[in-house]
Amino acid sequence: MSDPTKTPEDELAGTEQPFVAHLVELRDRLVRAMIGVGVAALILALYPGPAALYDILAHPLVANLPKGATLIATSVISPFMVPLKILMMTAFLMALPVVLYQLWAFIAPGLYAHEKKLVMPLVVSSTVLFFIGVAFCYFFVFGQVFQFIQGFAPKSITAAPDIEAYLDFVLSMFLAFGLTFEVPIAVVVLARLGVVSVEKLKEFRGYFVVLAFVVAAVVTPPDVVSQLALAIPMCILYELGIWAAQMFIKHTQPPAAPE
Repeated sequence: MSDPTKTPEDELAGTEQPFVAHLVELRDRLVRAMIGVGVAALILALYPGPAALYDILAHPLVANLPKGATLIATSVISPFMVPLKILMMTAFLMALPVVLYQLWAFIAPGLYAHEKKLVMPLVVSSTVLFFIGVAFCYFFVFGQVFQFIQGFAPKSITAAPDIEAYLDFVLSMFLAFGLTFEVPIAVVVLARLGVVSVEKLKEFRGYFVVLAFVVAAVVTPPDVVSQLALAIPMCILYELGIWAAQMFIKHTQPPAAPE
């Protein structure tokens, strides 16, 4: 039975460790995370393989190129290095749950019970939202953007994109949409830490709509399709963040100190 006179500070009593012990544990956690990434990379190298991974990544563009057009490699080592980069990137994403678990296992002993109720849901939800943003970009945005761009291309031009340039474009778009889908997490954290109140967030709606379209115009290609595909989800996710902030504030309050 728990002691009713126990203060919140007592939750961490006896959990202190020497600095060297923290470093040893951090090293072990990093090694385990790297092993997880290495195992995922080995599996992907065996099946489907680096070349097949690039083919999957390039499919939205290739499907919208003129008949007979392909991607080209302007560097001697690009056909080797580009698929290898994609392999490592995919391996890290596959092993991300393992990496985040090791991070959580390292910091959790130093958190109070009410802090654990806040951190763990945020870690899981931010990971899921990032993956949803990347998937939304790949399965919807890429097809619409490449079709829109090819529709404006003159018939006298033969499209032959470079594989490294395409990889840079894909990574920047994945990062833009992945971070965009983190808007609810940012709203929840700001409201929970007391940086801004939920009422102020509601009043900021109109300004955020303008901000969303400005950000979309800056980080996406200069076409209407990709800009709308980024700005509209940002506005929807902002509203979702306001709702989630109210729930988190209600259920993650620290326990009241005994009088």
